[in-house]
Amino acid sequence: MTTDRTPKAVAEFVSEAQETIDLLGRELMHLEGGDPPPDAVNAVFRAAHSLKGLAAMFGVERMSRLAHALEDLLDDARMGRRRLERSALDLLLEVPEVLSRIIAEESAGEAPRTTDAAARLTDRLRAREAPLAADEGDPLDAVDLPREVRSVLTEYEEHRLRANVQKGVGLFRVRVSYDLASFDQELSALSARLKRIGEVVSTLPASDGRDPSAIAFALLVASQEARDVVQREAGTAAGVEPIARTGASPGPAPADGTPAAAPARPLPERPAEAPRAEEAPSLRSVSQSVRVDIHKLDWLMNVVGELVLVKSSLQSIADRLKAQGGDASLTGELFHANRGLERRLAELQDGILEVRMVPLDQIFDKLARMVRKIAREVGKEVELEVSGGDVELDKLIVEDLSDPLMHLIRNSIDHAIEPPEARARAGKPRAGHIRLSAQQKGNHVLIAVEDDGAGIDEDRIREVAVARGLATAQAVRELSRREVMNLIFVPGFSTARQVTSLSGRGVGLDVVKNNIANLSGIIDLQSERGAGTRFEITLPVTLAIIRALVVSAAGRTYAVPLNSVLEILEVRARDIRTVSTREVISVRGSTLPLVRLARFFDLDGASAPEKFFVVVVGLAQERLGMAVDDLVGQQDIVVKPLGAQLQNVRGIAGATDLGSRRTVLVLDVGAVIEEVVSGDGLHEPAPPIPLRRA
Repeated sequence: MTTDRTPKAVAEFVSEAQETIDLLGRELMHLEGGDPPPDAVNAVFRAAHSLKGLAAMFGVERMSRLAHALEDLLDDARMGRRRLERSALDLLLEVPEVLSRIIAEESAGEAPRTTDAAARLTDRLRAREAPLAADEGDPLDAVDLPREVRSVLTEYEEHRLRANVQKGVGLFRVRVSYDLASFDQELSALSARLKRIGEVVSTLPASDGRDPSAIAFALLVASQEARDVVQREAGTAAGVEPIARTGASPGPAPADGTPAAAPARPLPERPAEAPRAEEAPSLRSVSQSVRVDIHKLDWLMNVVGELVLVKSSLQSIADRLKAQGGDASLTGELFHANRGLERRLAELQDGILEVRMVPLDQIFDKLARMVRKIAREVGKEVELEVSGGDVELDKLIVEDLSDPLMHLIRNSIDHAIEPPEARARAGKPRAGHIRLSAQQKGNHVLIAVEDDGAGIDEDRIREVAVARGLATAQAVRELSRREVMNLIFVPGFSTARQVTSLSGRGVGLDVVKNNIANLSGIIDLQSERGAGTRFEITLPVTLAIIRALVVSAAGRTYAVPLNSVLEILEVRARDIRTVSTREVISVRGSTLPLVRLARFFDLDGASAPEKFFVVVVGLAQERLGMAVDDLVGQQDIVVKPLGAQLQNVRGIAGATDLGSRRTVLVLDVGAVIEEVVSGDGLHEPAPPIPLRRA
């Protein structure tokens, strides 16, 4: 067990472990019925895998070994090497009880009394019978499946394909092509539809030279339905081809559908051991935490927003009564009650926001453990320095931030930090240094991931960009250094010369950028060859309820988050200049890119008045002026998500309801800045502009 764990770390471990054990117990009950569906077995397998990793990171060896044995048994079951009969399920259901007793001991800080019980159960889970000799022939030899396709299937995918062939289930190849901007959502929706009529055995990328801005996929689908049913679920744009059987039938499938090449053996039955007195199971949870679904807090925040509208209505009624000369005493009481309601609403709002706020330590601690593990795997020496873990962010933001930070740190260890010998030759300490920091800047939080590695090879980026057809050699030569660096955020871009277990697959930094953009944030990077790389992420403190500046453009009303507004200027048409086809204005000697909000959204009725307002917004080091027709005022708003039809509209973060019962769109300042500033010819950001209100 680790010796540096704190009470806070113990509480977090107990809470997360208890939740996963509860999930494991629920999912195990879904395995009853003789032939559980693959998704049910996979769900239990993932829970066991999560427990194994969690226990290993926290140093609870008896729990890690038990979870590992459970994971291995379930892997045999999902790969068809073992049947989950009733006796097996009874044995599996003993695992959550023993695991719960283990975390109860860890929570109380007691000496472990469950070591023997965990070891005995581990041995029973690992009990094996002698393997049977495999039958000759493979059922997949009777399937007209190209060798190159079969060669890239995982062991599990090949097993599921074989099991469906033995059951006589029809096989189909479904070909689709999606736009790069939306392929993940569309592919997920397609898989969900196809699962209603069968099983999606595999999803593989495919070549499609017709449209360079699209990405193609080939799905192997097993279904008892006819081709026209599969076509209906896949959509008219998809190509659906039945996969023929080329040879004789492989013979009848076993009753449970396991592959003939490796018949499954049931688990050996063993008499259940009577629990000792001190091992009596208890249904009482040791966790003192209450985990609340963040969507319930969202609902409460929406209720607060509705109450704010009610309060505004009461204020309007009181004002009308006073103007009409109504009962002065009654009017005074109404004003007094409304002020009390306003105070209580403010307290309720602050309370809900406080509940949603969590310290970044919640993910920083996990990242610290991950760094040590990954560094050992790749044979590098890495020291991690963490600061600012007490900075708090909205729980929703923290949850969505963990994966981007993990990607950045993995890249630093795998790509940036050199091996100890190479660092020594370069005059650096043998151990690489990664610094993870957070600091609050007003209503934003700046999170930085910095390393002292080799830095980003600008020439290598240009070489890869040309090789992958992202730009011509001439165009790449004309790119600024900043534009070249931004190419690493292009989907599928990777400078890795070989694929490792950590990186080199072309997946990572584009996901990081998209995730940060979805949080109304922005990511920037600085790198120097031989000295290191620094990624900076700027995020709002919360996305739930904010103060907004309400503006109008071309007759439409928008809300601009006030935490991104730096100042408001009144500008005349003659003050606008054009640089590299982009409109700019000069603000105290600095050049500021300008975007007309009406033109950005391509609104009808957009005009170019002689005099207008410019709302100067900024995130991180980027600055942008947004030209609007009028300023309506300031107001607290509750940001609500958009529907599926509008959720991917660039520059829109959500919608809100104003006191006048009007629904207006809330701008995503980070997305607008990214869209306008990137590649505008102004490669150096404008210096920070002091905050000044008109």
